Amino acid sequence: MRPIVLATSTITSFLALALGAAGCRDIAPEASAASVDEQAASAPDRGKPDPVVLDAAAMVRDGRRIFRFDTFGDEAFWTDVLRLNEPISRVSPRTALAVGLKVDVEALPKKVVSDLRAGRVNLDDPAVTLALLQADAVLGVKGVVEGGRLRSIGITCASCHSTVDDSLAPGIGRRLDGWPNQDLDVGAIVSLSPNLQALADVLSKGGTPVDVDTVKQVLASWGPGKYDAELNLDAKGLRPDGKASATVIPPAFGLAGVNLHTWTGWGSVPYWNAYVAATQLRGIGTFFDPRLNDAARFPVAAATGLGDVRPGPGKEDLITPKLGALHFYQLALKAPPAPEGSFDPALAARGKALFAGRAKCATCHVPPLFTEPGWAMHTAEELAIDDFQAKRSPDERYRTAPLKGLWTHTKRGFYHDGRFETLGAVVDHYDASGVGNGGTPLGLGASEKAALVEFLKSL
Repeated sequence: MRPIVLATSTITSFLALALGAAGCRDIAPEASAASVDEQAASAPDRGKPDPVVLDAAAMVRDGRRIFRFDTFGDEAFWTDVLRLNEPISRVSPRTALAVGLKVDVEALPKKVVSDLRAGRVNLDDPAVTLALLQADAVLGVKGVVEGGRLRSIGITCASCHSTVDDSLAPGIGRRLDGWPNQDLDVGAIVSLSPNLQALADVLSKGGTPVDVDTVKQVLASWGPGKYDAELNLDAKGLRPDGKASATVIPPAFGLAGVNLHTWTGWGSVPYWNAYVAATQLRGIGTFFDPRLNDAARFPVAAATGLGDVRPGPGKEDLITPKLGALHFYQLALKAPPAPEGSFDPALAARGKALFAGRAKCATCHVPPLFTEPGWAMHTAEELAIDDFQAKRSPDERYRTAPLKGLWTHTKRGFYHDGRFETLGAVVDHYDASGVGNGGTPLGLGASEKAALVEFLKSL
């Protein structure tokens, strides 16, 4: 088989069509359909549209739709089991915004936008919430409104991994796909369920009885911008020290070239898409990971069959056929550049030299991925932290987190659980603990630490 070689013009056409024709305003707002057609026509085979380019554009379009709007059939859980449609139908827009739900201004009619700007919309009226859901304007939440009632509710990827730019008002603006929703209080929202007994029953299958009050305590411990994706595997709702077991919601951008996803690895991006769709959103489809059959480590998962999830007799797989396009779209989401004026360029330049040299950061955070190509996993001992969260994962390690776009998720702290409130605290920890230096303290001075912080802010 002859190798396929793409000329520069083909690559340009690919990017323009994949990102422009897909209508991804947040990626390439300047691309027009006409320019895309012209570039596609400049393919090497004398004017014929390149099928690879066209397929890529279709994949991005499909992936964006799936990311934003596809529930994978999870209404069967959020509506039929938890009955979240009942309390949400009584929630006002002001309350919804307070728990971190976001509104896409571009999904709203122009009159509604002008009324919002003029303060003529009653944000205390639950009927407005239903209207926003009916317009598909609430990020990550799909509601079916019939006869003035919210008949069903479903959740999509965008609920946790998108936010808005607040261009109209706090919580209301243009979509920012891939950005972690640092304001979303998942625990508070789930706590509204009239049937938390269903969660208590599932967690009790781990061998220790769990009541509704305990479920409420665990959900309340999460707080904004955090979620526990292992709770229904091991029922470890709280750490041994009484702190929350939840971790910071990670970004879904900047993943091209990155092997493992989330704080403790486990698998690739499509692995986690399948895992979340089947075991967290509780959609209808297939997920397979026999590691979760270990009853000693994952008692709830083993008891409930989460290591081998299937659609069920007569049911269509609503997850597997969508993983390819969803993955493709996520890989197209680049980490956003740091805003001008948000860091000191001269100090960042000095920090860059330290990052690659004396501070030894680049040993693991290899530019330009700023993680390690390959199996980017390390023990808790190497990172000089406790192993609680690592022990909840199959490989019992922490992933070397990519650093691109770090400035977008500073609100809930750093490391997997947000334990370090500032970047300065992270640098202090690396310096004193000798992370990346075999445990020998680095001995960085105050000005060197300040320079490293500015470089991290610039990524």
